[in-house]
Amino acid sequence: MKATHEIVQDYYGRRLQHSGDLKTSACCDPGETPIWLRPLLARIHPEVLRRYYGCGLVCPPLLEGCRVLDLGSGSGRDVYALAQLVGPTGEVVGVDMTEEQLAVAREYLDHHRRAFGYANVRFLHGYIERLGDLGLEEHGFDVIVSNCVINLSPDKDAVLEGVRRLLKPGGEFYFSDVYADRRVPAAVADDPVLYGECLGGALYWNDFLRLARSHGFIDPRLVEDRPLAVTEPELAALTGPIRFYSATYRLFLLDDLEDACEDYGQAVIYRGSVPDHPHRLLLDKHHAMDTGRVFPVCGNTWRMLHETRFRPHFDFIGDFARHYGLFAGCGGGLPFDADRASEASACCEVSSAV
Repeated sequence: MKATHEIVQDYYGRRLQHSGDLKTSACCDPGETPIWLRPLLARIHPEVLRRYYGCGLVCPPLLEGCRVLDLGSGSGRDVYALAQLVGPTGEVVGVDMTEEQLAVAREYLDHHRRAFGYANVRFLHGYIERLGDLGLEEHGFDVIVSNCVINLSPDKDAVLEGVRRLLKPGGEFYFSDVYADRRVPAAVADDPVLYGECLGGALYWNDFLRLARSHGFIDPRLVEDRPLAVTEPELAALTGPIRFYSATYRLFLLDDLEDACEDYGQAVIYRGSVPDHPHRLLLDKHHAMDTGRVFPVCGNTWRMLHETRFRPHFDFIGDFARHYGLFAGCGGGLPFDADRASEASACCEVSSAV
């Protein structure tokens, strides 16, 4: 583990000075910035933004007043964005093992306190595999996020164990990361550049689902994904036919979720009351719920909305009294979009591996 940590610390602490130094499209977010996020980023110091290496957007909706933990917070871009979303009654804690990145994040604490009008951020030096060493309150966080960091960990099992211990019941792990369409061979995993670029440590997507379920996150939900490009010829020769994807998942900490999309004749109606989402709320790739429209859901989805912070924003139809079998159309296969065309037709992401 020490050698892997040293590779990552060297890559992100010394070799990379800004996002332009990256050799692949893995650790960057090329998507258009959502309108609601633009004013938040405008208040973040340029040097913090310059040292950003994430692969997605880890700001789920409805965070006001929440306690949020960012695993692998780097120079603090996501922490400072989340700090504005949780507001003065919430708190955001960033954890990172790279002193150079933490130094940038901490240097601008006062800048952001003045910009926001309040201080609700702190940064801790530590390892995401050893969250128990940081003195954080057990079951003390509403939401845990991470942006393109879990793949860099040599002990992903320990990371998920720590996440489960720190999340409140009904809490959410919302994170983006890099996945492969097959298990990565040693020649790719052992290359220091590919590891630093978030490819060498990428999990085979089905192994990730198995790992998540083993820690009680029974129904991982895929929110969005995009294919990644290996732009340097030498690295492309090493990766060969492996396809890599950046993907955002959300994992709810709810007991007794089922391992398939079971139909109980239930539905929900979104009230349009989540800030910045007046017309539609996206739960995952297969659940984009229009305001005022009756939206049929499986039992797991019903519980993800009914037993979490989303409950006040929905009307709920039905219960678990009668079972109608599986939702029609649930199937299996690679869950990510190849060439931007969806290959999945399941009502819930959980069906992709059953």
